[in-house]
Amino acid sequence: MPAQERKLYLGGRLRRLRRELGLSQSAMSVELGVSPSYLNHLERNQRPVTAQVLLRLARAYDVDLKDFTAEGERTGSDDLAEIFADPMFADLGVPRYELLEVADNAPSIADAISRLYTALIERRNMPEADLGEREGSLVTPESWVRDHIQAQRNYFGYVEEAAETLAGALGDRLNLFASLRLRLKEGFGVDTRIVPPDLLEAMSQHYDMHRRRLLLSELLRPESRTFAVAYQLALFEFRPLLARMLESAAPPDAATRRTLHMSLANYAAGAIMMPYADFLAAAEKQRYDIDRLCAAFGASVEQVAHRLTTLGRSGARGIPFFMIRVDAAGNVSKRFAGESFPFSRFGGTCPRWNLHAAFQTPGRVATQLVETPDGQRFFTISRTVERAVRLDPRESSQLAIGLGCDARHASKIVYSDGIDLAHPYVTPIGPACTICPRIRCPQRAAAPAGRTLTVNETQKTISPYPFVGG
Repeated sequence: MPAQERKLYLGGRLRRLRRELGLSQSAMSVELGVSPSYLNHLERNQRPVTAQVLLRLARAYDVDLKDFTAEGERTGSDDLAEIFADPMFADLGVPRYELLEVADNAPSIADAISRLYTALIERRNMPEADLGEREGSLVTPESWVRDHIQAQRNYFGYVEEAAETLAGALGDRLNLFASLRLRLKEGFGVDTRIVPPDLLEAMSQHYDMHRRRLLLSELLRPESRTFAVAYQLALFEFRPLLARMLESAAPPDAATRRTLHMSLANYAAGAIMMPYADFLAAAEKQRYDIDRLCAAFGASVEQVAHRLTTLGRSGARGIPFFMIRVDAAGNVSKRFAGESFPFSRFGGTCPRWNLHAAFQTPGRVATQLVETPDGQRFFTISRTVERAVRLDPRESSQLAIGLGCDARHASKIVYSDGIDLAHPYVTPIGPACTICPRIRCPQRAAAPAGRTLTVNETQKTISPYPFVGG
């Protein structure tokens, strides 16, 4: 049976909207055509917000419904559940309804808790010698930047507009590397050279500001060379824009500012290589066929996958994909989401997701329909990619990337062809073992926090950590 449509409990957002508008419950209820008691139930999450109420909100207050109902930009109850699953909170036994109340009614407090916990985790993992150097800013630059990008849902409209303008002025897109190289030379006097890796030591690219040379390693593949030149050009062309964005973001320290600057320039490089309108049109025409998009834009699989998570322009949105990148050991090195993300915020992913099996079939696309404990379904695509640079031919350079979106978008994606979407096989997954409520999971790797184990010396269960449900 297909999953039931998920109910929307948006009480906290509805209350915040009403307060921002300076309205009483009585005044808003009149404008929405509902009773004050019904509006009160909505704000207290005692009833879900219906489609009819959402349409009335849009008409009365010019609310962008996609933004109003979107998930993932703030710390949610699942994120808080993961935090309070930490053993140091075990004696508190924080109930689920309290986490829901905090996440929904006090989102800034939830964000603050998340930020503090992130700092704690990073401090635990930091060598003692480094603690003094990071004093005053416990959150690492990478974590701060990741949260900032996710708060924007991985979409930066001003960068997109500037990149489209620049891409239009480059001319010949059949040889984008040459066009970018020429623009860098004629506009900023920078010569681009491809050099032996020994000259760059552990770097893949280096801008020599004194000689005004951009040096690229011979080890870089063609699409990575193009990206490298686009990145350097973005630093020059968009300098005032990036400076304003940095000022607005207000990073807490110099290291974080530099990391955010690099991330924004990387975003711009992708937008230059794959201009928004052209890329979205091609993606929809090719039904999100990654290999065909790679061929059309001279980009790598990872570059295209990353670009697919950025299609959030109002009035011209693509499918809201999430993306994650892992190595063979399961370490997460990239995590982006255009909307909701079904996995742990602080840990890894679910072992039942076939992302990890991608290493067994390099280069092949593996699809899967998965369902979270709350009944939400996602269509996912997993495959391996190669690192941009491979220094040692004796070592594997493979990574695995996973793309996914709400299952309702699956029919728009070429990889769903041949799957019975009306009656599919669905794999039950969870966000992380410590907070997963699934009792009989054979791949559970950790005891569930806050649950009573039902270990019996006379029995051995399929799951190594049997526990009481509820």
